Amino acid sequence: MFSNFAFHFGRYLDLLWDSFSRPERLKIYWRETLRQMDDIGVGSLIIVAIIAVFMGAVAAVQFAYQLDGQLVPSYYIGYIVRDLAIIESAPTITCLVLAGKVGSNMASEIGGMRQKEHIDAMEIMGVNTAAFLILPKIIAAMIMIPLLVALAAGLAIVGGYMAVVIPETIPSSAYIKGLQSFFVPYNVFIMFVKAFIFAFILTTVSCYKGYYVEGGSVELGAASTQAVVVSDILILLADFLIAVVLTG
Repeated sequence: MFSNFAFHFGRYLDLLWDSFSRPERLKIYWRETLRQMDDIGVGSLIIVAIIAVFMGAVAAVQFAYQLDGQLVPSYYIGYIVRDLAIIESAPTITCLVLAGKVGSNMASEIGGMRQKEHIDAMEIMGVNTAAFLILPKIIAAMIMIPLLVALAAGLAIVGGYMAVVIPETIPSSAYIKGLQSFFVPYNVFIMFVKAFIFAFILTTVSCYKGYYVEGGSVELGAASTQAVVVSDILILLADFLIAVVLTG
């Protein structure tokens, strides 16, 4: 088991080294980066928005239920929903979802090129396929995913407002007061640190699984599944480590 881990980890680092090599033609890399930004950002906008709104709504309803009849002021609901969205739910849940949508797509795209021998043909022509296929995806993900996370945090707060203010569970002024109370700007920094690290993890792991896929369609499907599973596990592990380092 350890030898298998060491083999994949070493090959993963070797792929990263090749991926960050200096681009041969910046214009081609720029076009590919823009395409990936559109796929990752615009293509994931709707699903991220829907999940974020309901994520905030559920959190608000649950906390309203927990605080009902307690001595805790009702405006704490807005405070809790805001900090939960910023620190944890927006970066972590959003990136777990994107690992399934974006990560599996990357693994399938690169894996399909490997199976059809497109990568072999490009390497014969002297193209650094690791850099050409992976680097634009990494750059695009590390630009767009933090933006999606920030959007998710805002929409989660809006979702919480809709869930408890429209049914008149608490007054609008109380929810807004909670949003304005005890705000710590450092929490936003933590959110973006998580977003950048999670974006790097889900992109590089998915590309690794696709780049070295072997066999036919069954193996490609398995590689896409493994990309999602491994990315999710590493994201959760990184989430814990970041929490220990930045809040300990």
